[in-house]
Amino acid sequence: MGRKKKTIDRGIAPDPKYNSVVVSKFVNRMMWQGKRSVGLRIIDGAFDEIRKKLNEEPLDIFLKAVDNVKPRLEVKSRRVGGATYQVPVEIRETRREALAMRWIINAARSRNGRGMGERLAAELMDAFNNTGTAIKKRDDTFKMAEANKAFAHYKW
Repeated sequence: MGRKKKTIDRGIAPDPKYNSVVVSKFVNRMMWQGKRSVGLRIIDGAFDEIRKKLNEEPLDIFLKAVDNVKPRLEVKSRRVGGATYQVPVEIRETRREALAMRWIINAARSRNGRGMGERLAAELMDAFNNTGTAIKKRDDTFKMAEANKAFAHYKW
């Protein structure tokens, strides 16, 4: 057990424009070198693109897309008797959300397109429709966990 005090979760202030904590967390994860205004501009551009293409509320699409990408299981390496097993474990909610956002951002960055706003909008719309790179990553993670279900008894 660690000797330090338990960390205190101070919480994150909601985004001023959309009044959403999830959007604020997403901007924080997307930032490079602390440039929050650039992250907010990218999110606004992506939401404008979604509003143009789908004629729906972009915040609802965004929340549904993040929810679709959230994984339920992942594998963790456990060393037992000289052998390393990939043990499937359930993921707590905060990690699920963090993984989903990270996968969406990485998929948007690796896409082809003019600007990050357009690429992010395309990835969010794909995730909303259960297609795209981030959804593929979630499915691959789930398949890996299912394939190693035989080692679930090593979970502790």
